[in-house]
This record gives sequence, structure tokens and C-alpha cells, in this order.
Amino acid sequence: MRLKFTKMHGLGNDFVVIDGVTQAVSLTPEGVRFLADRHFGVGCDQLLLVERPTVAEADFRYRIFNADGGEVEQCGNGARCFVRFVHDQGLTDKTEIRVETVKGIIGPRLEQDGQVTVDMGAPRFEPADIPFEAAQRALTYELDLVEEVVEVSALSMGNPHAVQVVADAEAAPVERQGPLIERHARFPRRVNAGFMQVLGRHAIKLRVFERGAGETLACGTGACAAAVAGISRGLLDSPVTVHARGGDLVIRWDGEGKPVLMTGPAVTVFDGEIELP
Repeated sequence: MRLKFTKMHGLGNDFVVIDGVTQAVSLTPEGVRFLADRHFGVGCDQLLLVERPTVAEADFRYRIFNADGGEVEQCGNGARCFVRFVHDQGLTDKTEIRVETVKGIIGPRLEQDGQVTVDMGAPRFEPADIPFEAAQRALTYELDLVEEVVEVSALSMGNPHAVQVVADAEAAPVERQGPLIERHARFPRRVNAGFMQVLGRHAIKLRVFERGAGETLACGTGACAAAVAGISRGLLDSPVTVHARGGDLVIRWDGEGKPVLMTGPAVTVFDGEIELP
């Protein structure tokens, strides 16, 4: 099967984006892993598939596959690239669209300055909604990593996140702790592990070890989760500028029950065609 694709990135978090509206697409986990491979395929952290919606209130359906071939619920940097892709490809003339995801409807919007703002919906904190194994909801939880115990905030931004506060994000044990947190038994669907350094009331540094992808240069939902965790714990005030290795995002959140708004860039790198083996 020969597929047209677009390579995009949001702060270095890179994607292969495929139009499933105007071309027939049949993806297997093996096909996703091939496309994501940086030596034999195109190379990406995630693959994004644009489809026709299955619900009347949405303009498109948004599916996300990690580099390991597994389908996941949400990707914030990908959502920004999604709206730029459908607009640039002529699939819509709207600058603000409604997009169907596994976890509900999100609303990305192209701004006049070229940035993209995404309404990511309200964060969820109940353990069953994350999902996370805990007797009851708490502000933070202790997570036993066998040789050490870390304190994390657990929440869902449409996908699960565990955020810990660290003194120095650059020196944080991301490579060592990331895989242990990602596959911790208390997170039955695995989790994205965030390492957040508080720089001030409105700024943080962040590194994220993503489910099925490893550490990425930026993670949109991870930035949202970290800002929400910091505001909930009284460490931060909205808006929060999140400094990732790939660049900056601005996160706004007015408190529980309110949506999280994420603003940042979305960049097209190149278009191409590839034959799936």
C-alpha cells in the first residue's frame, strides 16, 4: 500500500500525519512501527491519522499511534499539528474545528500569529478516570520504584500522567525512572512520566518520558498536566509558560472543572509518499 503523508512537529515532538479522508488507509501495528522507524521508515514520535468523524458534532476524527504501534487517547502537540494539517491540505476552511478523540471532543484553533490554541478539555483527577490504582483521590501519591519512593501528582488530560517536582529538570533521572514509572503496576494502561522544575509562579521547566515513545523534545498533554498539577498544589498560577527542550508552550487553566487551553507552534516539515511493506 502506497501512502501520502506529511511530516510535522510541535516543538520537536515529531509526527507522521496521514490523511484518511481522501485516501484509503489500513494501518497495522507493524505498519506504524515501520513508518515511525528513523532508519527504515519516515521517523516520528507518533503517527496521526485524520478520519471522518463518527459523531455529528465533530468535523474530524483524530487517532494517535505511538512509535511502538500502540494506539493512545490523546496528544496535545499532535492536536496543534492536526488543525494546521487539515487547514493546509484544504480539508476545511475553518480556523477553529471540533475534533473527535477517544476521550471526547477537543477544539483546536489557528491564531492570527500562526500559533495554535487547543481546548484540551477539563483534567480528571479521580483515580478510576486516569486510570490509577488508589483507595481515594489525593493531591499527591507515593509511588514505590523498588529502590526509591517518589511523590507524584496523578491526573488525566485524556491520557494518563504522573508528574513529580524536581530540583533540576536537566539533572532529573528521566532515563532511569521514566521506564519504571511508565510501566508501574498502579497504572494499568501505563502512564506518561513528567519531571517538573518550578522556576517561578508562572514558569516551569519540563521533561516527559512518554508512553511507547520514550523521552520526547516536548509533550503537549504533559505540559498541560504539569501546569495543572503545579496550580493544584499551589506552586503555580495561570498562565504558565512551559519550557521544554524543543521550545515553549503557554498553558492556561482556571481551576477544577474548567478546560485547559494550550498555545504553541505547529510546523510542517515536508510532504512525501511511502510504500508500506
